[in-house]
Amino acid sequence: MNFISHVEEEEMKQDRSLTAPAAQMPANDRLMAAAYRGLSPLVQELRTVDEALEALLKVGDAEAEHAIRDLRRQIRAFEPSVTMIGQVKAGKTSLVNAMVGRPGLLPADINPWTSVITSLHVSPRIRESAQHARFRFFSEEEWSNLLSRGGRVGELARRAGADKELETVREQLEAMREKSRQRLGRSFEMLLGQEHDYGYVDAELVERYVCLGDEGEGEDGLDSGQGRFADITKSAELYLSQRGLVWPICVRDTPGVNDTFLVREQITVNAIRSSRVCVVVLSAHQALSTVDMALIRMIANIRARDVIIFVNRVDELADPAREIPEIRESIRATLKAQNGPTDAAILFGSAHWATNALAGELNTLGKASADALVNLAEHEVRGGLSEPNAEEVIWNLSGLPALGRAISERILQGEGRDMVEQAARAARNIARGLTASRSLAAERVAGVGTRAVAKGALGSEIDKILIGAEEELEAELGRLVDALDARLDGARRTFLTRATAALVKHLEENGDDKVWTYDPTGLRVLLRSGYQVFAAKSAKATSVVYDKTATALEALFRGTFELSDTAFALEPPPVPDAPPPVTLGQTIALDIKGNWWTRWWRRRRSYAAFAEEFSGMIDAEIAPMVAALKDEHAEVFRKAAHDGLQSFIAGQRRSLLAMAAQTEERLDELREKMAQDAEAREKSLENATALLAGLIRTEQKEQERHDA
Repeated sequence: MNFISHVEEEEMKQDRSLTAPAAQMPANDRLMAAAYRGLSPLVQELRTVDEALEALLKVGDAEAEHAIRDLRRQIRAFEPSVTMIGQVKAGKTSLVNAMVGRPGLLPADINPWTSVITSLHVSPRIRESAQHARFRFFSEEEWSNLLSRGGRVGELARRAGADKELETVREQLEAMREKSRQRLGRSFEMLLGQEHDYGYVDAELVERYVCLGDEGEGEDGLDSGQGRFADITKSAELYLSQRGLVWPICVRDTPGVNDTFLVREQITVNAIRSSRVCVVVLSAHQALSTVDMALIRMIANIRARDVIIFVNRVDELADPAREIPEIRESIRATLKAQNGPTDAAILFGSAHWATNALAGELNTLGKASADALVNLAEHEVRGGLSEPNAEEVIWNLSGLPALGRAISERILQGEGRDMVEQAARAARNIARGLTASRSLAAERVAGVGTRAVAKGALGSEIDKILIGAEEELEAELGRLVDALDARLDGARRTFLTRATAALVKHLEENGDDKVWTYDPTGLRVLLRSGYQVFAAKSAKATSVVYDKTATALEALFRGTFELSDTAFALEPPPVPDAPPPVTLGQTIALDIKGNWWTRWWRRRRSYAAFAEEFSGMIDAEIAPMVAALKDEHAEVFRKAAHDGLQSFIAGQRRSLLAMAAQTEERLDELREKMAQDAEAREKSLENATALLAGLIRTEQKEQERHDA
């Protein structure tokens, strides 16, 4: 059976020589190629695995063909992703446009009501004529929840008894609903939960779904008008051609974390959880300030090595060469003071400069921007900057090449490394199974007696291994989830006890005339610590079960087919990563230091009422955060661990049963099959084995780096 189309087969071969020589590329593509050339080692490793799998297909084993082709599809579908978050007016969207080589594609003037996450799938495989877009709308349930409860702000206001703030939220929601109805008319309800697909992508189309606008309808009364669908659009998926890349990537532009109803915040949390690399975009004028606490809270829960801070708009600084070091030190100090990721990379640049370089319009920089460019260029020349032309000088000073290198490095060390490791391990196991199978067949053909293997009995043995491994994994992870539950509950109680005690002490010392506030950072630290302990122990426990399972299957292979200890070996699957606890960054009542808190404070009638109501309100705030750590993080890891185990055993089941079937084949049929292109098949197997052996295990690479 043919499991992959001829077109896909040819595209896989073309992937090995996707990128044209730099000298033959248009300027835009050439600049993009320079920015992301750091992905080349990853691409080479992925292509090596794919070449090995192509060689394994030529061995001609029908049973292994499905697994080989499925693995090749996984490699081809691999798309590392980067999530962008940032300050208002930091130029994040302009930076995203520059990062994908499409100045002006995404609208920079975003509707403050809009909560759209835009994913730009950029690929050298997509032809210009094949670019397309998909826009999804909020479901009726999501929209109703926003309107009836006011989103997260509505929940906080109700919980705190902040009637005035709650009424303000309701008024704003009513205005938004009425505006949407005016734009969409009778189509409003019908559109909820739907999606629109287009066979092209341009700025006008994107503006229709994610940008503020009040333009009139077109002739069809539905599909025209800037920002027509912005209020109800939840996500935009844009599929773009970019020949300068060596491999597809996805850049997610999030709506931010500071909208009125905190809808954006939750959407951004979900986006970060699905990406391994996060770029935080700041403005050189603002850097990090107290208004950016939501940003700091969010990135504090991501591993420092996965966070890149990009300070944009340096073109608006009077003396960037002098001011950039000062801004860097200020950011470091703020991150340290606010428990942020102090080791995160901090880069500087200008989306404005990058846009001009990509467009080749260097005379439109503006005088102030050009002066800043000259200032920085003179400084960099003293440091050794030497680019062949003005266009590339500006591109280099824009910070985009540095950002591309930083992103590439993190993909290489994280998501990319994991993909190569997973694919290479699976491919090596397939190759070892094929080697053992051919060796067994060769013995039969040579007259060496081999006993027939009953497939039913062998299947039962595999089932025993699966059941035993699943039970052990479930017991270990269940125990760790219970321990996490207890630890999180302990952290919640500890925080409530400390906060309430601090409140009582304040009241005793100051009375209720002086408004009291309390910093929830300690709570987040306790919860993050509990989750990190769970993640580390769960990874170790899963690794132990995976290793035991591989050993048990090895023994079953050897015992069933009477193979020597050196004739067959299996590698366990890699352990999945636990999702970062970004949910800890979401806003809770204690984070909002506004007028509503003052009114809540002054409405209490006794010290006992202060303590009781405060404890109840904050406990209700903490509960969803704790639940999310268990349901959206711990349980996600548990499912991924089980899925990895089941997939691994399913693959080995196919190999074992195929070898068992071979022992029952008629000798003349087996002899004929082994004789067909025997030399070519053997060479293909040897070639695949050699290619895969060159991809050293991650553990060995890590040890080599450590030793160096």
